[in-house]
Amino acid sequence: MGVNLRDLVSKTPIQFEGIKDRIVGIDGYNALYQFLAIIRQPDGTPLQDSKGRVTSHLSGTFYRTANLLEAGIRPVYVFDGKPPELKSAEIAKRAEVKERAREEYRLAVERGDIEGARRHAQATSRLTKPMVEQAKQLLSAMGVPTVQAPSEGEAQAAYMTRKGDAWATASQDYDSLLFGAPRLVRNFAITGRRKLPGKPVYINIEPEMLKLEDVLTELALTREQLIDVGILLGTDFNPEGFEGIGPKKALKIIKDAGSFRAAVEKGMVKPEAGVDYDAIRDIFLNPSVTSDYKLGWSQVDAAGVRGILVDSFEFSLERVDAALDRMSAMTKEQKRQPNLEKWF
Repeated sequence: MGVNLRDLVSKTPIQFEGIKDRIVGIDGYNALYQFLAIIRQPDGTPLQDSKGRVTSHLSGTFYRTANLLEAGIRPVYVFDGKPPELKSAEIAKRAEVKERAREEYRLAVERGDIEGARRHAQATSRLTKPMVEQAKQLLSAMGVPTVQAPSEGEAQAAYMTRKGDAWATASQDYDSLLFGAPRLVRNFAITGRRKLPGKPVYINIEPEMLKLEDVLTELALTREQLIDVGILLGTDFNPEGFEGIGPKKALKIIKDAGSFRAAVEKGMVKPEAGVDYDAIRDIFLNPSVTSDYKLGWSQVDAAGVRGILVDSFEFSLERVDAALDRMSAMTKEQKRQPNLEKWF
């Protein structure tokens, strides 16, 4: 889910050329769920091999990462660890949504509603531990580092960005800003032409960047107040938010009151019994992260990539080799170009 700040923040379109030679910390689970949701057959079924094993996550991981490497971008995928206890309600809610979507998908297939089937199928995506391990193994063969977060992956990526180990955090969720990421890039894992659900309309999806400093200046908020706005709207740790409070109203309440706690004391909002809002705030301000990681990009193990994709999961050898050739060509080009950083 993530906090919905879409109507409050300004985004700046960004091209891959503007991220060249930059390190970007990608929210791994967020990216894999995008691949599973979007990379599907016309009827909504995910890509599968002859054994019925889902391969959408591997297709997205390989071809998207290959495109990033070809563009001279250095990605690092950051994966979730144990979720905070406060996230249990959101996890349960997501499970219910997926179950309803599965039933809606079944009914759509029965009545021959291909568009409806595809729409509902996207909401049924299920990421398993074996899928995550397969993606990690593939990234390792591609020479791309991964980081295992102790808890929330986007919190870890934001921490790495604040430290300067990454230039930006890449995620669809605005939570990265609440976690303090100086720069957030959205639409990083999936771009291109996309059809609007239920409409014969296509739109172009391109990467967009948000700078935390600009967001706070534009809204005239501190980061702590932005977190309070998020709490009013609903986060992964209080998914219901506050009834009747949308983005603009939440912003006004926090600006008028000064803080969530002050808004409660003034009777502007009524907190839900049993919800520890201070603990939620603390998750964003002091998340569980680790500094025990090493970032390094190595040569692509072409044989290893083929072994995973072609030999194990029946990907097209020609397509895989074409992507490997593009990555190899970029690596050779980078070696020929002088590294200006060594002069500074």
